Amino acid sequence: MKAPMILLQTEGFSGFLLFGTMGMLALAIGMIIFIIFHQRKVIRYQMQLQEMEEEQQKLLLNASIRWQEEERQRIAADLHDDAGPLLATARLYLNENLVNQDLNTQLQSIYNAKQIIDDTIQLIRNISHSLMPPTLKNFGLESAVNDLFQKISGSGVVNASCRFHDYRERLRPEQELLIFRVIQELVNNILKHSSASFIHVTQNYDDERFFIRLHHDGKGITQSDFEKLNKSAAGLGLKNIQSRIKVLRAKIEFEKDASQTYFKVTLDIPVSNMELTT
Repeated sequence: MKAPMILLQTEGFSGFLLFGTMGMLALAIGMIIFIIFHQRKVIRYQMQLQEMEEEQQKLLLNASIRWQEEERQRIAADLHDDAGPLLATARLYLNENLVNQDLNTQLQSIYNAKQIIDDTIQLIRNISHSLMPPTLKNFGLESAVNDLFQKISGSGVVNASCRFHDYRERLRPEQELLIFRVIQELVNNILKHSSASFIHVTQNYDDERFFIRLHHDGKGITQSDFEKLNKSAAGLGLKNIQSRIKVLRAKIEFEKDASQTYFKVTLDIPVSNMELTT
């Protein structure tokens, strides 16, 4: 009787072992399938992120191209509509028949032509100043922002002020121009859309970062609003800001301050990218 009992016990143990092995195999297969699906999901997510990033890059590039094209068209229009007629008029005063005129007529024609040429020179100077403001070129970012804000405050509608704490040295001209254009675009948006009563800009600088912070008490946007507008067809001004931020390799953040009363925009530029000049 002992032999059959031993045989039954052996067969039971073998069945249990087989069942356990199959269970472990099924568990292993299930884990492999889970890992495969999870990896596929991660890959799909990464591809989606890459597509979104590529789309964002296209939007920024298009914004930058449109901005440059608008600048070119504006300059071309100013030269064609204003400088062109002035020079054509001056040419009329200095025509080939002038030598046949009496002396008084010649002197008056030369004087008129000189006045027109002076006006043309001033027009071209104004166009060049719009490309690189003279205050920015000669005295730097702090003076340029102060000059901009004095003009805004002079309107009596908005109180604009700025305070630079650590602006010890000039930046490279192209970097100062990019930062100034970002500030200018931000201020223009505030003046047009926020109904703010004050705008205040501060600057700080440490061993690693260069900060510009802009505060205002009007209607503003948050970071999520900024990102949504950047992904849409609208908001060309904000896309222009983002394209300049990208060139600076900087970060920009839109938020409400701790009091939830004011809106704040922070421009954060790595010092390693600033390449300061004296």
